[in-house]
Amino acid sequence: MWVYIIITIIVLIFIYAFVLYNSFVKLNNKIKEAFSTMDVYLKKRWDLIPNIVESVKGYAKLEKDTLKEIINLRNSVYDKMSDDEKIKTNEQISSGISEIMVLAEAYPDLKANENFKDLSKQLTKIEDDIANSRKYYNGVVRIYDNKVEMFPSNIFAILFGYKSKTMFEANANEKANVKIEL
Repeated sequence: MWVYIIITIIVLIFIYAFVLYNSFVKLNNKIKEAFSTMDVYLKKRWDLIPNIVESVKGYAKLEKDTLKEIINLRNSVYDKMSDDEKIKTNEQISSGISEIMVLAEAYPDLKANENFKDLSKQLTKIEDDIANSRKYYNGVVRIYDNKVEMFPSNIFAILFGYKSKTMFEANANEKANVKIEL
């Protein structure tokens, strides 16, 4: 009788392990899908940056440091970056783009330039798309991280080699209050 109970417990543990392993695989694939979607928008922004920088250059000769920083970040080879490097670099680029948009306020002629208006509109749409894809990515990562970190699935996560993933977070500049001067 005890033999049947022990065999039943072992079988249930194996079934639980298989189900849990499959759920880890499923969540991991959802994270890859979510990052891939976000990556498309990040790449679009990446490709749009040289056009924006060129539009701003003529007007903003005094703010060369901001432009140089964005150009240096942009000159990295995007396709060869790891996911974590893409996250970090794009957080820095977000900060630089915010500064470029503030520069536009200081140069009325730049704001009136049709090319800049079009690029600004495209950038705004891409930024909205990035924000939405970040929300989805972070939601999937949260579900995955909960499973990796919570008991008893954390034991199996260690056994299967699954680790917590990095979320996209707003950097300090993005968290600061927007200063509006009238």
